[in-house]
Amino acid sequence: MSQRHTGHEVTIEAPADVVYDIVADVGRWPYAFPPTLHAERVELVGRDERIRIWALANGEVKSWHSRRVLDPDRRRVSFRQEVPAAPVAAMSGEWILRPLDGDRTHVTLTHDYRAVDDDPAGLDWIDRAVDRNSTSELAALARAATAPAGQALDFTDSVEVKGSVADVYEFLYRADAWPERLPHVARVALTEETPGVQTLEMDTGSPDGSTHTTRSVRICWPAGRIVYKQTELPALLGVHTGEWRLTGGPEVVVASSRHVVRIDPTAVPAVLGPDATVDEAAAKVRAALSTNSLTTLRAAKAYAEERRDG
Repeated sequence: MSQRHTGHEVTIEAPADVVYDIVADVGRWPYAFPPTLHAERVELVGRDERIRIWALANGEVKSWHSRRVLDPDRRRVSFRQEVPAAPVAAMSGEWILRPLDGDRTHVTLTHDYRAVDDDPAGLDWIDRAVDRNSTSELAALARAATAPAGQALDFTDSVEVKGSVADVYEFLYRADAWPERLPHVARVALTEETPGVQTLEMDTGSPDGSTHTTRSVRICWPAGRIVYKQTELPALLGVHTGEWRLTGGPEVVVASSRHVVRIDPTAVPAVLGPDATVDEAAAKVRAALSTNSLTTLRAAKAYAEERRDG
């Protein structure tokens, strides 16, 4: 069997403990790493961790479970995919962090992998995916570790619905119907090749009258949860992840919309003018996102309550 070993490296102008915290906290990965769409811890026993990841690989959405061993003392995190997604037959590797003088950190990201049936085309696909994603992740890790404070937003809007979880979820899940149901949505193109994994392209209106196009990948759980990450963003945003979550029931549901956003400071002057600040951009973004989220949540509330009342 043909096994490949690769290594990618970067030196980051940040202390090793800061960098390690980002690598170790998989919940931050969708925000920090462009290829990662969603990631969450499934299990933690001591330093042994089981996680699930959804990520883009060569433009395709792939999902897998991995086992990780966290070693904060040596600042290392090793990983092994449990059931890899084809064409990967096996995948493992390690994050290795080495402190340098001047609060700098040298990071090495290694991968060891095989292709299904040692297929040359599959191996070439993995080579390209590993190289592209590793390069992107290390650059993003450097940005996340050195980003100045004040560029991040994390906020949630909620409404109470006197209806069923199923009806509220159906409204949020059926984004293809939003142009007829929501005044701020002009166009939607939705595909779902894998059940529960949607690609959503949408033209959205803002309170100032402008329209922008976004593209997102959404991961849907019928029990009442949809998470998403925008892969094509409005001009002011560097990162935008979010979640629709439904709690409570059976007769009263709390429907919430969470946004985690990073402002792109380089875009602020071009979009808002040369004297605009990042804080002004953050306020504008929060107002626009909250307005659209609450419009969607209130429409979902009306839909569910109408269905309850027959």
